[in-house]
Amino acid sequence: MRHRHDDKTKQATVNRLSRAIGHLESVKRMVIDDEECSKVLVQLSAVQAALKNTSKYILKNHIDQCIVEAVKENDDETIDELKRAIDKMI
Repeated sequence: MRHRHDDKTKQATVNRLSRAIGHLESVKRMVIDDEECSKVLVQLSAVQAALKNTSKYILKNHIDQCIVEAVKENDDETIDELKRAIDKMI
């Protein structure tokens, strides 16, 4: 079952991804500019945090919007897809 997300949720997700991309571009520039490794590692940590927060945001919205509906409709396939996605995330 494919669920269409509202524009607000979609834009919030895109904004989070844009932040992560910005952090990653900074890392790339830092490497090109021979910045200190410790500074690069701190910036990489920001990338990882941004991606982790984006993943949590998407997961929470998926549960709120898609999984609640799947439970109501006895849509075991959608629930199983979420379980597989969580297995890959962890």
